[in-house]
Amino acid sequence: MECFAGLAPAYATRTATAVAILPPSFSCGTRKRKIGRLRAKLHEKDDPLFQSAVKAAALRFQETNRAEPLFVDPYSACFLPSNIKMDVGNYPHHYCLATKFIDEKLLRTMNSSSELKQVVLLTDGMDTRPYRLSWPTSTIMFDVSPETVFRRAYKMLEGSGAKISRSCLLLHVPLESADIEKSLRNKGFNGNRKSIWIFQGLPVVNLASFEEMLLVVRSLAIKGCLLLGELPYWFAETEIGIKASRERWTENLFARNDFRVQVIGYSSVARSLSKQPPLGEYKNTLFVAEHLRLSDDQMETWRREFQRVEEAGDEEGFEEL
Repeated sequence: MECFAGLAPAYATRTATAVAILPPSFSCGTRKRKIGRLRAKLHEKDDPLFQSAVKAAALRFQETNRAEPLFVDPYSACFLPSNIKMDVGNYPHHYCLATKFIDEKLLRTMNSSSELKQVVLLTDGMDTRPYRLSWPTSTIMFDVSPETVFRRAYKMLEGSGAKISRSCLLLHVPLESADIEKSLRNKGFNGNRKSIWIFQGLPVVNLASFEEMLLVVRSLAIKGCLLLGELPYWFAETEIGIKASRERWTENLFARNDFRVQVIGYSSVARSLSKQPPLGEYKNTLFVAEHLRLSDDQMETWRREFQRVEEAGDEEGFEEL
């Protein structure tokens, strides 16, 4: 099945691209290329991270093909086999409602501040937001995701003709990095400037690994920055004897990590869009969290300023003597 590049909405028709990923060069013969593709397919079937990302892409593809879709993802088909089974029912999927909510909240927040130019996408490696959303001028996007999935997805998107807006930049930070905070800084992230963080699809194995990612956000995001997305609620099952409601548990989790959080109901999102509420149980929680502490860079700037003022005061006192 061909990708839907021609069905891209008007807001996604900008040309040219600036992606800081260098695709591997291929100089071997046709026979080696075929063997490489075969090995890649075998590897993908055995890779749970790749398969999980494909399942999310399939949900976006099905939503795109609804009569009245919540959003249009013209590139989701690039990741899918040609014989994919369609399941377009009358009820939206929780994931698609979350994607719609995150898209709108993200762009509305960015368009409300000319100083907000940094976006960190904590994803499964197949997030198409950098290609399908209409980004403000000079937006820098940092995609933190599994490297093998991202590189494979990048090649597929490149073949589909997907482009980043001319004035914007996409940078990838492998989830496997020994120090994600340092890697983001090395890519150019500025902890003295505004940023917004999206958490949807990033594979985390347990609550501890999620809180490690929260620590990265706490260190880099200035006070007042937003983190929004979907939190796997099965994390709560790892806390023995938990009795609090999902909302209370989520509030406590973020509070102890210096965030104020609001839990968003999927049914509420559906009603706001005049859609039927989703059916069935869903293991994720949709949230918007505000960072309540200074970033490490802000703290360092404050420390230097305080030191400068103290030194200036000492000099004035010496002159009076």
